Amino acid sequence: MTGPDFSVSDPFGGFGPQQLLRCYADGVFPMGEARDDPRVFLVEPDQRGVIPLNRFHIPTRLRRTVRAEPFVVRVDTAFAAVVDACAESGAGREDTWINGPIRRLYLELFAGGHAHSIECWHDERLVGGLYGVTLGAAFFGESMFSRERDASKVALVHLVARLKQGGWQLLDTQFLTGHLAQFGAVETPQAAYLGMLKPALKGKPDADALTRALGGAEAVTYALQPTTQAS
Repeated sequence: MTGPDFSVSDPFGGFGPQQLLRCYADGVFPMGEARDDPRVFLVEPDQRGVIPLNRFHIPTRLRRTVRAEPFVVRVDTAFAAVVDACAESGAGREDTWINGPIRRLYLELFAGGHAHSIECWHDERLVGGLYGVTLGAAFFGESMFSRERDASKVALVHLVARLKQGGWQLLDTQFLTGHLAQFGAVETPQAAYLGMLKPALKGKPDADALTRALGGAEAVTYALQPTTQAS
């Protein structure tokens, strides 16, 4: 279900990054109707997509790919470019929910240290990645993209490895898709999701874990390890 849209003039009708973080803490998130539609809606789905960190699955072929390190994986070096790539039209995605106001909000969150990008580079070209928001020990995955085979999947493995290494407790994917189901993503009622979110918001993970250098073999190992929690 969706909540009311908020005005995006002057700017965002007074809705800024701190208000957006409050929305995440309350279990809702923003979406636009289309790239050229300036409205932004607050969404509270009846069923929420979650990747249980202690049951993350990496398909066998992808494990080999991650270990082989076909991409240079970087963190937070091209956040705006990742958002823009996620907003591009592509096969099976003719339009996007990332409009101008959404883009500006997340760039502000990034500037404040609350949003991050995991990036895959090949020959100094950005070929895949994802971005999301962190609050307490919860990470809210927003969007991902691939310009080369498996690039977004490699980015996801690296994200999960870092979340586990740093003691994050919750990885929210907003909705369940077939693409995410192969990694162990499940659908959970919103009420149950809120029960998981509340303690995660109180967690204090090791924020430096997100940006530490991590090789492909290490990423697979950490991503498949039992979950540990930072106090």
